Amino acid sequence: MSSRAKAEKWLSDLTNLPTASGVENAVVDWVVRWADRRRDLRLTRDSGGNLFLTRRGRKGYPPVLAVAHMDHPAFVVTDEDGGFEFRGSVDAPYFEEAAVEVVSRPDGPAGRVTSYDSASSRGTIRFHGPVSPGDIAMWRFARTRQKKGLFRAPACDDLAGVAAALAALERARRDDGLRHFGVMLTRAEEVGLIGAIHAAKHRSIGEDARLLSIETSRELPNAKIGDGPIIRTGDRSTVFDREMTNRVGRAAESAGIRHQRRLMDGGGCEATAFGVYGYQATGLCLALGNWHNRGNLEQVESGDVTAARPMLEEIALDDFHGLIDLLLVAAMAVDTEDPIIGSLDRLYESHSHYLG
Repeated sequence: MSSRAKAEKWLSDLTNLPTASGVENAVVDWVVRWADRRRDLRLTRDSGGNLFLTRRGRKGYPPVLAVAHMDHPAFVVTDEDGGFEFRGSVDAPYFEEAAVEVVSRPDGPAGRVTSYDSASSRGTIRFHGPVSPGDIAMWRFARTRQKKGLFRAPACDDLAGVAAALAALERARRDDGLRHFGVMLTRAEEVGLIGAIHAAKHRSIGEDARLLSIETSRELPNAKIGDGPIIRTGDRSTVFDREMTNRVGRAAESAGIRHQRRLMDGGGCEATAFGVYGYQATGLCLALGNWHNRGNLEQVESGDVTAARPMLEEIALDDFHGLIDLLLVAAMAVDTEDPIIGSLDRLYESHSHYLG
């Protein structure tokens, strides 16, 4: 199987697993099995359950970690009567009498939302069968065929990022110059970047680590699906590390990787948490359709609540493979000299006479 085919298989496997903030067990189990088959990798966990996959042996550079989160917005059943907590950010109209199904076990029953309080993120589902606390449910999505060049799944955010990070690590295993490249997989991002904050506050991450924070981020008018992976200069809260971002951008151009460089302010990103707590971090992302399974989101935000229709999330396959390429280029680029200083010095020497 080619590396491209393997990456797409992992993408399909991961984005169809049941997961929610604090209940990422299925994803963790998949990753543990993946790592166990690769004896040159070391898998560790911090006290918050975040996973770290690194290569054994001496490293030529300080670590560079590709970071992705293992959860996705979902219903978590809280009692046998169908009470639930929704963990993630989704507009209230998407819950109106919504058809759902338990996805965390093969015999999971279907049901329909009968109440939802957006202030508490809690509600009730009438299930057509028994449920237990901890069951994960998602909307019942309409069956759709994959469209050429696109990939649709329940949870691209951020399981597509997990798949890209692991595919990049698989390729890095063949290059001794990339022994410093590893992967960090976080928990509970959708309820406030909690896993990332935990790792940063508890210093689970080495002080000299550089972090490439991966996301699938809402498609914007100037950041379109199919136009390449995105070097993310910031999110809705902050801008990311200037030097890292610039180095990655120049390396992508030199390598001929089709990409976009954008401020993706549709949502938040774990790079914000890492930067706040003193780490060097920048962002990489894929433009995402039906963000958090919200179909027709622009219509809903404009006031047409009848347009709210849960849908599978959507990314471009070429963007996904471009992100894998970009991660490997970025892993080397962060240790190169930033040429902009020399360029500005030369400009000053040539033109400072205009100042008199």
